[in-house]
Amino acid sequence: MNAEPLAKRPGGRSARVRAAVHQAVADLAGERDVSQLTIPAVAERAGVNPTTVYRRWGTLQALLAEVAAVHGTEIPPSSSGDLRTDLEEYAVRTLADLTRPGGIAFFRAEVSPDIDERRSGLRECLQRATAGLDTVLEASRGRGETPPPPERLLDRIVAPLYFRVVFSVPDTDETYARALVADLFSGAWQHPEVGLR
Repeated sequence: MNAEPLAKRPGGRSARVRAAVHQAVADLAGERDVSQLTIPAVAERAGVNPTTVYRRWGTLQALLAEVAAVHGTEIPPSSSGDLRTDLEEYAVRTLADLTRPGGIAFFRAEVSPDIDERRSGLRECLQRATAGLDTVLEASRGRGETPPPPERLLDRIVAPLYFRVVFSVPDTDETYARALVADLFSGAWQHPEVGLR
C-alpha cells in the first residue's frame, strides 16, 4: 500500500529562513551602522548557518538590496487640503525615510550597478518615492489648482534631499526639507508656465 504524499507546508523552511534573515538585517541596522554588518552577524541573529546566507544571497550587498526592495518604505500622501502643507509633509517624510537606521545603505545597495543590472531597483525606488507625491498632485488638481509637474518637484525637493543625505551634508534636517518647498513657492525655481496657489 502506497503512502499518501506529504503535503508541502505553505512557505516551508525557505520562507522562514528568508523572513528570519530579513528581520535580522532590519534589527541590526537599527542597532549599528550598516557598514558594520556582516553575513556571519546576520546569520547569528537569524539563527541560521552563515553558509545558508552565502548560498542564497552571495554577498551582503545582494542581501541588503533584497531587504530594501521587499521592505522599502512608501511615502504616504498627506491630505491637508493645502498643496504647500502637503508638499512640506512629503519632504519631511522623505527625509525621515532616508535617515532611518540603514536607510541610505539600503538605497545604495538597491541601486548598485553590481546588483541592479537592469535598473529595476532604481525604478522601484522612484515608484515608492513618487507614489505619495502623485496622490498629492492629483488632489491639488482636483481642487482646481495648477500644481508644478512631478519632474520639477523631483528636481527641486526630492533630488536635493537624496544628494545631501548620500553625501552627509550637515544641517539636512526638517527645517531644510521645509525650506525646499518654501523656495519652490517663493518663485525662485518657478517657470512662468507653472502656477502655484
